[in-house]
Amino acid sequence: MTQEEPTFGRQSNRIRRFLFLMAGTVSLGLGLLGIPLPLLPTTPFLLLSAYCYARSSERFYNWLLNHRIFGEHIRNYRDHGGTTKKVKVGSISLLWITITISAVFAVDLLWVRLVLLVIAIGVTTHIASLRTIRRQ
Repeated sequence: MTQEEPTFGRQSNRIRRFLFLMAGTVSLGLGLLGIPLPLLPTTPFLLLSAYCYARSSERFYNWLLNHRIFGEHIRNYRDHGGTTKKVKVGSISLLWITITISAVFAVDLLWVRLVLLVIAIGVTTHIASLRTIRRQ
């Protein structure tokens, strides 16, 4: 998400605002599904929701940015382009735990296990490459 200011009220096209609102809501739903599902990423969908809500609804945008669980993470990414070390460690740990459990107990095909491994390596690389925000 860019550093630009939200465009509340500047969208004269009601259909466009409605489409952004619906896209933000669908994206939020996918992000929530990504919490328990290891292959569905949560953060990109939440960031997309914030982007869409910023272009459609001041109320939904403020709700998401002030959400007690998601708000700080979205603001950190938006304002600083990164996340805290604690979030990185937690995300990578949870990723590897769920991928390992899935690969060992839920998948019998070798090629699917290899795909899971490649995905886990890719996501780990991406999370590790994010800027680490140090808290005062």
